[in-house]
Order: sequence, then structure tokens, then C-alpha cells
Amino acid sequence: MPKDENKRVVALVAGTRPEVIKMSPVYFALQESDSLRPVILSTAQHRQMLDQAFAAFGITPEFDLDLMRPGQDLTGLTARVLEAVGGFLKEEQPDAILTQGDTTSVLASSIAAFYAKIPVGHVEAGLRTHNMDSPWPEEMNRRLVDPLCRWCFPPTELSLHNLLDEKIPADRCHVTGNTVIDALFHIREKLNSRGVAAGDLNLEIPAAFRERFLEDEAAKWILVTGHRRESFGGGFEDICRSILRVVEEHPEAGVLYPVHLNPQVREPVAKFLRGHERIALVEPAAYEDFIWLMDRCHLALSDSGGVQEEAPSLGKPVLVMRETTERPEGVDAGTCVLVGTDPERISSEVRVLMTDEAEYARRSQLNNPYGDGNSAARIREVLERDLTA
Repeated sequence: MPKDENKRVVALVAGTRPEVIKMSPVYFALQESDSLRPVILSTAQHRQMLDQAFAAFGITPEFDLDLMRPGQDLTGLTARVLEAVGGFLKEEQPDAILTQGDTTSVLASSIAAFYAKIPVGHVEAGLRTHNMDSPWPEEMNRRLVDPLCRWCFPPTELSLHNLLDEKIPADRCHVTGNTVIDALFHIREKLNSRGVAAGDLNLEIPAAFRERFLEDEAAKWILVTGHRRESFGGGFEDICRSILRVVEEHPEAGVLYPVHLNPQVREPVAKFLRGHERIALVEPAAYEDFIWLMDRCHLALSDSGGVQEEAPSLGKPVLVMRETTERPEGVDAGTCVLVGTDPERISSEVRVLMTDEAEYARRSQLNNPYGDGNSAARIREVLERDLTA
């Protein structure tokens, strides 16, 4: 990469859509620095959804390793990322790298930087379920990355305490909030300034569903997302049974489900849910479209970590289709409820939010424990201090 002797180069690694969303605010913040220059290193662990996210933020990666392969497994992907990122670091020699979250790209890139003796920063450090099987393999990835880091950026005080309990030195830990809130505010402002309506979404939503639910502000509909490996098989079948049960119990309700590209998600969803007039199955939504949907749904039913963080800022309760979460702050605050994949638990909690207006209002008005929209600036300040001292 071209050298600027007056600026230190920070390589931001992104391999999946959530990494792009949460790294984009950091990229923009570092672009404003007088002493640091950011570059994006894309591993392309997930190609299509990654490209959608980059487009939402108007970012073109300076480096793209293009590592995704059809039917890839964790072992092969880990090996490819480790070798390719190692080659990038040897060739380009950035002054630091930043990783975010808990993916295979995060783990392998952090190891490659450790081998190259290049300092690593971990955005969203310290999240823990203390159960190595849930989420799998993400819990393992997080635990292995943080001890390698020069900078850990936990989003909350609870995440900080997890790091300190694991003997991560306190001077390496900096509570910042979660950058996903920065990203959320950025995109929502764009949407509001453009006056985006349901018909403007880049999604093939059946016209009858769009008119009945998305164009009627009084309509109640549920936004669903699901992709966790630990739910593959029977778990996803139970999720589908739960959705059917909900629409049967609530004839006024609709369900919109952007279906993840993984065949182990798409096959049971199509088998159980395709063809119902009040269930709209659509392709994965671009980030801008997804924020528009989340801002207008009645509640979210999801196993996504990002949704647990984003929805409270929009006043939307979240039912988390997992038995554990590395984001207990939302559960403690009352904005999120763990419901697993059991149809009875899910339908019971949905019933509360569909019928109890006082309880719905209480959960909608709770403060978001994950940040105030200034997380990326805090990260920039730490890097400027330590890399240019």
C-alpha cells in the first residue's frame, strides 16, 4: 500500500455482514484522524451479504481476499484466512489491525497478526456465555482472540469484567459502547432524510402483504431472523412451528422473514412456511432495508446478536431464539427475553407483546445498554494515543 510517513496504517478486517456494519463507523472515524489511515481488508467469508453491507455504507475495500468457497467448512476456511491474511501482513506491513466480533475471520486474522508481531485490536471484546457449545464456534473464537490483543474494546462494563476475570491486563481494555449503535444512527438518518417508504425497499415482498402490514402504521407484524448453527436441524423446525403457531393464534398479525442463505436454514423455512398469506419469506435484506423494517415492526424474533443490540434503540422488544446469550445486558434491562426454540415459550412471549399494551410500552421505553452512538470516536482516540505516542 502507498506509504504516508505522517500516518500509521490500521487494517480493519471484515469477512461477514455484521463485521462490515460494526466496522464501518470505525473506518469513518479513522478517516477523520490526522495521524491514522484506515484500510479495509475483506476476507469475503460471506460474499453476497458482505457486498450488500459494504454498499449500504458506500465503502469499497482496499484489499479483497475473496476466500469464500461453496460448501466451505470451518477447518478449510480457518486455514485459508490464516494463510491469506498472513500473506497480506507480510506484504503490506500495517501498523495495527482491528478485528470485530466472533467469526472465523476474526480468529484466524488475529492469530496471523500475532504471528507477525503486529498489534491487534478487538472491537466488541469480552462478550461471553461461558458455554463453549453456545454459540458454537463463536464462544471459542472470542475467548481465544482477546488474550492476543494489544487493545480490547468491550462494549459494556459487564464485558470489561469478563476480560478482567480472564486476567486480561486492565490497561489493554477500553469500554467504548458498541459501534453497531453508531451504524444504526447513521443509516436511520439516511433513511429519514430520503423519506423511504415500503415500496422503495429492494425486496420482493408480496403486494398484498406490503399493503396490509408495511403500509399500515397501525398493523402489527413480526420481523424474524435466524441463522445460528446450534439451531440447525430440529431447532429450526421448532422455530418454524412457532411462527405458524403465532400466526394461527393472532389472525391480525403478519410475519416478515428475510431468510438466511445457508441451506440448513432455507430448507426447513421453505418446507414449513412457504405459501402462508400472512408470512412473507424474502431474500436477505440489505442493511438499509433491514433497519427500515426493524424500525417499523411490532417486535423482533431473532437469534442475531446485532438485533439484540440495535432493536432497543428503536424501541422494539426482542425475543431471542437462543438458550444463552453473550449479550445479557439487554436481558437484564428487560428489552430482550430468551425464549430458545420451544414453540410454547415463543408463542407465550409473543402473546404478551401482542395483547398487553402496558407491558409492550414498558419494554419499548427502556434505555439501550449498548451505546450512545460515539463508540467509534472512542476507539479512534485510543489508537491515536498509542500508535503515535
